[in-house]
Amino acid sequence: MARDVLDQDATAQLVALREKRISAVELLKASLARHAETHATLNAVVAADPGRALERARALDDARVRGETLGPLSGLPMTVKDTFDVAGMAASSGLAHLRRRQTEDALAVSHARHAGAVIWGKTNVPVMAGDWQSANPLYGATNNPWDPTRTSGGSSGGAAAALAARVTPLEIGSDIGGSLRVPAAFCGVFSHKPTWGMVSQRGHVPPHPGSFAERDLNVVGPMARSARDLRLLLSILEDGPLAPKAPPADLKTTKIGLWLDDPECPLDPEVRATLEAFANELRAAGATVELIPSPIDMRALLFAYQTLLGGVLGEDMPPRFIRGMERLRFFAKGALKRGAGPLSNAALAMAYTARHREWLAADAVRARLRHEMVEALGDWDAILAPIAPVPAFPHDKRPFPRRELKLSAGKPISYNTMLTWIAPATALHLPATAVPAGLTASGLPVGAQLIGPIAGDAKTLAIAQAIDENVRGYIAPPL
Repeated sequence: MARDVLDQDATAQLVALREKRISAVELLKASLARHAETHATLNAVVAADPGRALERARALDDARVRGETLGPLSGLPMTVKDTFDVAGMAASSGLAHLRRRQTEDALAVSHARHAGAVIWGKTNVPVMAGDWQSANPLYGATNNPWDPTRTSGGSSGGAAAALAARVTPLEIGSDIGGSLRVPAAFCGVFSHKPTWGMVSQRGHVPPHPGSFAERDLNVVGPMARSARDLRLLLSILEDGPLAPKAPPADLKTTKIGLWLDDPECPLDPEVRATLEAFANELRAAGATVELIPSPIDMRALLFAYQTLLGGVLGEDMPPRFIRGMERLRFFAKGALKRGAGPLSNAALAMAYTARHREWLAADAVRARLRHEMVEALGDWDAILAPIAPVPAFPHDKRPFPRRELKLSAGKPISYNTMLTWIAPATALHLPATAVPAGLTASGLPVGAQLIGPIAGDAKTLAIAQAIDENVRGYIAPPL
């Protein structure tokens, strides 16, 4: 019975707990057993505190027997991305010295715990959440449950792998460069990048531990195996007016703009074919889905996003790295004048050393493009777009400048093109819900993102739920 419950989403597991078909202790032990079975293959959950979790599960079971009023997540076992502080399990962000701290729960974690979640483990990340692969010297690499020779994505890669493998039913992740959406796409699960500012970042590392900063671009959001679970967890994390339960959208009245082409945004033919087939499934379910041109000037957006992102991430870089970038500024300016692109090393050097006036100029471009995107969204309930130019790629341990991605036909593209499709929602502070869109011809998951207007989180989640319940959703990997 306990093992069967693990195959269900969080909402169904909570029903089983409420109906006393399973206890919190039994469900936690089943999750721990599933972790033990899959850990050697996946390396998704990298730190655990089962003793404390079992004590909490027993206490919640006793409270249920006494008939006490319990929270909406009461008794549900959960893991949390290892960039969030958890009492007794400090966020390491892939660095040994960071985990040797006394901490309290990050604010988002405290909301989940207050709602009754039993938090027992931490999931793997890249160092300081700075890669699309979840690997670090402290814990090693997390493998993709669909193909262990490939990455599970980053930076919420451990979270996505644990979800796909049914080790955990819910996860709390974060996203500044696709870190919620890319792992969801690579592992075939759901995630939601909220409107910027909806969920507090307090207790997320980076920035440095103890910071009160709500960083530009970065968001905290839910990951799950169903769209209804995203809505439930987001309503708890944001501690606001979002309904934990609401009806899905009516696909027969839903209008979706399908965006698949832009000169700045490469797309593997297998990924494109999967997304086109997905669009046809949505049409068959009654949705209006029409191919649209790029809704904004992506070249301008990527230059602005690179500057805004560099201004945030530069704080986390070693001083020697920034000094080296400073020495490159003169040459970088020349390269940009000669036509170097927004993802070039020249643009990167300028971004990491941006002056305040340069940041202000990028912010002004963002404001203009946000207005353009609002106009583009006026005709649609959401824009459906790719998340990554490729499906999950093989592990690559080479230094960043030497990495590249390969399209299915063998053509190499820049590793930094992972920033392209995720950039509009991030730079413009828009919500984006990641949904499974199918498998490539070679059997790897592909995800799509539903991009909505600012504060339009409920709308993209409602559409995602309709897709999940009427078209397609999570498929268990052959692990």
